[in-house]
Amino acid sequence: MLTEILEVMTLAKRETADEKIERVIAAYRDHINPGLAKVMQFAGFADIEEIADGCLVSTVGGTDYLDFLGGYGVFSLGHRHPKVVDAVRQQLDKMPLSTRNFFNEQQALLAQELARLAPGNLQYTFFSNSGTEAVEAALKFARAATGRPEFVSTEGAYHGKTLGALSVTGREKYRKPFEPLLPTCHFVEFNDIEAMRGVVSEQTAAVIIEVIQGEGGIHVAVPGYLKALRELCDLHGALLIIDEIQTGLGRTGTLFAIEQEDVVPDIMTLAKALGGGVMPIGATMATPQVWEKMFTQNPLLHTSTFGGNPMACAAGLATLEVIAEEQLAAKATIRGEQLLTGLRRIQQTQPQVIVAVRGRGLMIGVEFALREQAELTISLLASNGIIAAYTLNNPNVIRIEPPLIVSEQQCATFIEAFGGAAETAAAMIADLE
Repeated sequence: MLTEILEVMTLAKRETADEKIERVIAAYRDHINPGLAKVMQFAGFADIEEIADGCLVSTVGGTDYLDFLGGYGVFSLGHRHPKVVDAVRQQLDKMPLSTRNFFNEQQALLAQELARLAPGNLQYTFFSNSGTEAVEAALKFARAATGRPEFVSTEGAYHGKTLGALSVTGREKYRKPFEPLLPTCHFVEFNDIEAMRGVVSEQTAAVIIEVIQGEGGIHVAVPGYLKALRELCDLHGALLIIDEIQTGLGRTGTLFAIEQEDVVPDIMTLAKALGGGVMPIGATMATPQVWEKMFTQNPLLHTSTFGGNPMACAAGLATLEVIAEEQLAAKATIRGEQLLTGLRRIQQTQPQVIVAVRGRGLMIGVEFALREQAELTISLLASNGIIAAYTLNNPNVIRIEPPLIVSEQQCATFIEAFGGAAETAAAMIADLE
């Protein structure tokens, strides 16, 4: 087997770029996911990413792409930020993974720093490897802390695709094939506090909510909604879980999006940007009251073999330093205003094509009248060297989430390209009618 792999690697050195692309796509089709391979090719991404730096991604095919997707929020610091890479490299040279028998300094320091920065008394952190794992932990913590069975979420919400997280994800398309899931999960419309009042009760363990629905189409919580939700949870003794997996760490103009709402959650989840675009890491933060109920009798009630490993935590510490030193939250506000202004100007010229532009900071959604217009616009952007994608639970919406280090000129380039792509897409679809 090893000989065969070495032979493939030797041949790979002699193959052309096109041959390499064809070989890798075939491997995706034959051994990973045939449908995904087809979708990626149709969307205009029939190439192999090879190297990335800052806001740019270069492919084997020789194209440089301006990244305005940012790994769905992962690359807030851009690609390969030198401070994060250096921190991980130093830890790699010392001890990449933990034995799980001794104390881990990097994990302790990161938990301490998160407790210092987080709102309210979110004192404790459980580390995992992804956002969906962070949500799984949050749901378990809520049940253990309250002894209650029910959860309340919102239509269009996205909290992950493992069984527990999927149970509170608000799109039936993804839940249906795996039912029965958690049996006592309720869904109401986002931003509808009266609907929440109709379902939150003394049986509710927690309400789980995003400050801005990411995959739901970049819907921002209206003023007062989350505060009213906090009061509703307190009234019934339920916990409030704030999902900051996509909004967290500067993307919306403050370190945590919930800070702008003057609301303190009982549990908060983080992931994506926390690893600095270099390491995968998830985090579930909670108050002492939650932690006491969860771990006092059995400190091993919830564990993770790789969660909180030294390299991921070293990346997390470096990430928090970079966000503060480079004032990335403030930069997100400035560049976000530039993008929102430019995109709304495009909307004014194409009102029959673009029905809404919304968002906060560098988390922006552009909603198209037709799904086909959004899909074709993404493909045309790709052909012009720009990476974008639609939101998973609302394919009519193109998400715009570049790294927080994006420059004024790069934003201007994107706005010009977006306007042209949207106009061309609309004309092409009109010609087919």
